Amino acid sequence: MAAVERTGSSLGELDRVLGGGLVPGAAILLGGEPGIGKSTLLLQTADGLARNVTGNILYITGEESSAQVAMRAKRLGIDRKNIQIMAENHWESIESFLVEASPDVLLIDSIQTLYSDTLQSAPGSVAQVRECAARLVRYAKTHETSVWMVGHVTKEGGIAGPRVLEHMVDTVLYFEGEAGSPYRIVRAIKNRFGAANELGVFEMREGGLQEVENPSQLFLSQHRRPVAGSVVLPTQEGTRTLLVEVQALVTPSSLANPRRVALGMDPNRLSLLLAILHRHGGSFLFDQDVFVNIAGGVRVMEPASDLAVALAVLSAFRNQPLDSRDFIVFGELGLAGEVRPVTGTENRLREASKLGFRHAIFPYSEECPTSPSPEFRLLPCHSLSDAVNAAFGS
Repeated sequence: MAAVERTGSSLGELDRVLGGGLVPGAAILLGGEPGIGKSTLLLQTADGLARNVTGNILYITGEESSAQVAMRAKRLGIDRKNIQIMAENHWESIESFLVEASPDVLLIDSIQTLYSDTLQSAPGSVAQVRECAARLVRYAKTHETSVWMVGHVTKEGGIAGPRVLEHMVDTVLYFEGEAGSPYRIVRAIKNRFGAANELGVFEMREGGLQEVENPSQLFLSQHRRPVAGSVVLPTQEGTRTLLVEVQALVTPSSLANPRRVALGMDPNRLSLLLAILHRHGGSFLFDQDVFVNIAGGVRVMEPASDLAVALAVLSAFRNQPLDSRDFIVFGELGLAGEVRPVTGTENRLREASKLGFRHAIFPYSEECPTSPSPEFRLLPCHSLSDAVNAAFGS
């Protein structure tokens, strides 16, 4: 089988998420909250692809006029002759124009604005979104045209419209970011042409989105001295290892049911870890409010974060920082208090060593990894009590 030829978008972080570039005939769904910068990302993607394709790129907007898109393109410094802009949301009109234009790449902003005369429902309805998306996917496959569709996100965090929409396309990307933060994350939820759960990091500036080459440095706070409740976690996002800071705050509660607040992680997972700390860590938190935050707006869902969260909570409860500020911690916790092995141990240790960390608390395994440098000290643990001894010396 011949290798698939990919087209680069000139945005390295986006190409990483796509699996190395854009595949001909791929249907891509890009979701995100209003105002986060989906249209800006789409326009910059069009500019990058225009440098690498011989044909035309067609940008269809159903929410803005051509003049408004042109104003944004001017602000971003985009002036490519092979980028065409069309303001239209009527599918039959778009379809007839596609016969004439025959673009290499088609970008739709957004899928919720399109409607077809074959249905009586209004634009944005479930039936219209499903029908227009199906026709776009069919066009992508029959003409070998890469199609991008922007989708709005509901209050629950999913892409608006029928759930089947995500099954129809080849790739589903989510564009995420915290309110008030300039940093944006592109995350691949589904990818038929690359690894899922891959991550790309951008910074929103006045001139548009800029790539962040070393995102680990963004998510780590610069404390002058060790701080209680702070633990550094090397998390694996696709093929990328990110170092993020797990922050915990534990305070006495005046409520009958103390609060358990988790930002950037599963709240049910936090409740499970507090029960393990109670049973196997000797920490009684039934009368304490517990707050856990993954700094920088990153969302961590992998079980490898268990040990870092548990030690951060224990550090905050004891008001005792880890013995050294150059610790990293990762590992899954079992209900019996054992520390279970996780994937990507070598990559996590290597990334931590590059950023100057010198101690690692991680799960013990029969095939013990080699230290990435002579100064890097490995502290493998069988159980939660082993990890507590390694972190606090007691």
